[in-house]
Order: sequence, then C-alpha cells, then structure tokens
Amino acid sequence: MADKLKIKLSVADRVYPLTINPDQEEGLRKAAKKIDAMIKQFEQSYAVRDKQDVLAMCALQFAAQVEQTVIDKNDDMVTVASRLTALSDLLQDHMS
Repeated sequence: MADKLKIKLSVADRVYPLTINPDQEEGLRKAAKKIDAMIKQFEQSYAVRDKQDVLAMCALQFAAQVEQTVIDKNDDMVTVASRLTALSDLLQDHMS
C-alpha cells in the first residue's frame, strides 16, 4: 500500500489541505489549475458579485462535460454494436 501524501491545493483563492494517494497528485493539481482558469474566464466575461456563483458555474460546466462524455461513449457503443451486427450478418450471408 502506497504512503499517503499531504498536499495543499489553492482553488478560488482558498487553500485546501488534502491527504491523497501519490498517483492522484497530478490529476488534482491539473484540475485545480483548470478550475482557477475557468473562474478567471467567468469573472472576465460576466459581472460576478459572488465567488460562489462562479464556482457553481464551474461545477456545472465540469459536470456537463462528464455527462456529455458518457453520452458520447454510449452513442459510440451503439454505433459499434450496430456495425458489428451488420458485419456478422454479412459473414453469415457469405458462409451460407
């Protein structure tokens, strides 16, 4: 079992101490950078009074990206299954 790693991440001008597995560090640091970049983009594009509003919009955007990835993956699986069925039918026709 790997030793836990203590890190501090800054998100939205707040520091969060975390205890994580070492293999999670890179992903968490990249995510924190993406969140901060998105916050800056929202603050520059819209008149924002409350940091919580910006964080809510960031959370919504990230969740939407995850959901869209799942939808796209499911669509790809349906397409692959359909093509495999068509190929199987062609092979069966050829063999008979």
